[in-house]
This record gives sequence, structure tokens and C-alpha cells, in this order.
Amino acid sequence: MSTLVLEMEPIAADVVVTDDDLSVELADGRRMQVPLAWYPRLFHASNVERQNWRLLGDGYAIEWPDLDEHIGIEGLLAGRHSGESPQSLKRWLASRRPDAGPSSGTRPGLAG
Repeated sequence: MSTLVLEMEPIAADVVVTDDDLSVELADGRRMQVPLAWYPRLFHASNVERQNWRLLGDGYAIEWPDLDEHIGIEGLLAGRHSGESPQSLKRWLASRRPDAGPSSGTRPGLAG
């Protein structure tokens, strides 16, 4: 079995989050887009929460401080979905403010 060795660490330069997708532009010009459903906290977040992101370090990861969500760029490129367990997601959803319902941009339950 061979191992892929990266020539250079992938670095995020920009992030766009829509109701359906997470798009990341890399510093080398590549763009990638994944379904928001891969990351349940982003999927259930309001638009305001989704737009409050920042790059960590030189862009090795993206953080959404309001959601306690962190996505590494290498993992994103490797196709890794959220590693959060269904139990943890259920606790997180239950801890959200009661007024963070559909009118504020959150979505109904996601299976899984």
C-alpha cells in the first residue's frame, strides 16, 4: 500500500457557505465544494452563524466559533465528513437556544 505525500500543505484562502454547500478556495487556486450536510453543525446553523468563520493559522483550518466547529483543510480534501457522533450532535442541538428555530435560519433535524 502506498501513501500519498503532499508536496505542500493545502491552505485555505477564502470560504463561502450557502444553505446547501461549503466552498473553499485554496491558496494555490483550486476550489472545492462539499455538501453542507457533511457538517451537521453548519447545516443546522443560522446564516449569521455560518458567516462568522475565520481561518486558523495560515489557513490550515476553518473555525466557526459560534458553533464550536473546526474543519481542517487536509481532511476536507480527503473527503472526511464530520466525525461528530449522533449523540453529541443531539446534545448540541438540544443546547441551542429555543428561539433558534426555522425563522432564524436553522433547519429541522438531520438523520444520522
